[in-house]
Amino acid sequence: MKVFGLTGNIGSGKSTVAGMFRRAGIPVLDADRIAREVTAPGGRAHEAVVREFGREILLPDGTIDRRKLADIVFADPSRRARLEALTHPAILESMKEALDGLSREGHSSAIVEAALIHESGAKGLFEAVISVRCGEETQLRRLLARGGMSTEQALARLRAQMDAERKAGRSDYVIDNSGGLEETQAQVERIARVLLGG
Repeated sequence: MKVFGLTGNIGSGKSTVAGMFRRAGIPVLDADRIAREVTAPGGRAHEAVVREFGREILLPDGTIDRRKLADIVFADPSRRARLEALTHPAILESMKEALDGLSREGHSSAIVEAALIHESGAKGLFEAVISVRCGEETQLRRLLARGGMSTEQALARLRAQMDAERKAGRSDYVIDNSGGLEETQAQVERIARVLLGG
């Protein structure tokens, strides 16, 4: 089975594009969902993250307060690197198991949706990488529309990520998500045909 990477900075519309690939017949694994699973109580990385960042990051039910943890790691690159070192091996292990399952189901291609493919040096794990991009103003507007984040917090998250143009330059395919959904859909369908070997 061929495995492709789908990346893009926060607010770029990566999840929207992932949904379009699913509808085009290519299964998509969401690395963020897997990250939530491995850091949930009983998950592969939960105890290690709590040991590193302290019990004050926990909600009353024992789950990690992702917003509180994000505020810590986006304010300090060394803390963010530590979190990634604790969680990435567990995420990769869970992802491999999920991909093995898709292969057994008979899928010829699959996509892994992950924001940090280039930053984590994971490009070599994929047949090719697809990058979703749009202008920073659009990203900021989308982030603020989600709610629960100040302009300063949104900008901190944007600035913590690799420059979108650099990310696109390192990718094999680029989807420009600055326009309407129909334009994005057309780009996804063209790439999906290539990925499915048509």
